[in-house]
Amino acid sequence: MLWRLAPVIYGPTVLFALGEGAVIPLLPIFASRLGADVPTAALVASALVVGQLCGNIPAGWAVARIGERVTMAFGGGIAMAGVAGLALAPNLAVLTASVFVIGFCAAVFGLARHSFMTTRVPVAFRARALSLLGGTFRLGMFVGPFIAAALLAVFGDEHATVWFFGVCLIATVLLVLLGPDPEADVAGPAATAASPAARGDSRVAEDTGEPVTGAIPTQERVGVFRTMWRFRGVLSRLGLAAASLSAVRSARQVVLPLWGVSIGLDAQTIALVVGISGAIDFALFYASGQVMDRFGRLWAALPAMILMGAGFLALSVTHDLPQSAMWFAMFAAVLGVGNGLSSGILLTLGADVAPQEDPAPFLGSWRTLTDAGGAVAPLLVSALAAAFSLALATGAMGVIGLVGAAAFVRWVPRFVPRAR
Repeated sequence: MLWRLAPVIYGPTVLFALGEGAVIPLLPIFASRLGADVPTAALVASALVVGQLCGNIPAGWAVARIGERVTMAFGGGIAMAGVAGLALAPNLAVLTASVFVIGFCAAVFGLARHSFMTTRVPVAFRARALSLLGGTFRLGMFVGPFIAAALLAVFGDEHATVWFFGVCLIATVLLVLLGPDPEADVAGPAATAASPAARGDSRVAEDTGEPVTGAIPTQERVGVFRTMWRFRGVLSRLGLAAASLSAVRSARQVVLPLWGVSIGLDAQTIALVVGISGAIDFALFYASGQVMDRFGRLWAALPAMILMGAGFLALSVTHDLPQSAMWFAMFAAVLGVGNGLSSGILLTLGADVAPQEDPAPFLGSWRTLTDAGGAVAPLLVSALAAAFSLALATGAMGVIGLVGAAAFVRWVPRFVPRAR
């Protein structure tokens, strides 16, 4: 049943990610055309991450109250307003607000499908299904820039990418509204006992987060903030470990281009190295799901964190070496492997520890925490690089990666015991 509905399940996120991926590289150009300098253009682009961070909790509330299908339709409609703002923005304020709205709606699409997978996909292949969901976003970020380049070559106008995004959104809303409703066609399984948090027992969070047996699932719907308090035990432990993974992932996107510039490489070489790293990342997205379903969540999380943590630490000592460009390319590939192996981990762990009968409020909190890790990492890299050096900032991200690996070793077996 799930595979028959795969186009309806994955199609909306593919279309949204393709449109978003085509527009993101050109956001600084749109800002510069309206008079922004480089720091201001970076601030405009960062509104996308801020919007996504702010959108998770409202999206969790909306999905819990009105369902995934209606929430995604509303999200697509609001995103169209953001696209219109991108195309017609008369000043930087409107442009920034439009970018924020698009980021907000990206959270809506991500959380809606995450919630659906949590309640409808059997645990036996949950990780593979969620790795495919993560792969749809990777596909958009990987293919989108090439689509943008083709549109620029044909039309010679950056706004062609904006209209392409608009067409993708129209197709997305039509697919959501006119296609089969996966929520109605796929029955949700009964709440599982895969983890203490998944059993919906408030005692897990009210004491120390220790597993409590004998809990009875409840169908009571609670608010987002009450859910955060109820599950504060798992969020403050496993959630922070997940946030460290998100931080290391985000730092990779910032550190690699800066490192290439710092060692004197030209833009074409830097783009080639970063592109190869991204291709490796994309090629491995499904392997992570296979590993998690067959051997357990830790067998994917731990190698990914160790590879990225050790890769950042090793890269940090190569800046002044004679073959610095070779080391840069090699460790960029290592980081790509680590990031590829981590595909779907955050989605899967969130689904594993969410209350299965009403996961959306919890997932809103979970995604807010992990997105916060991704949002803070570039700021941390920038601050450490400005105060000390890029090498020290890179090494710091390596330390965060290894500490996060230790946290996964500690908390994954406790909150996500291996499914029988």
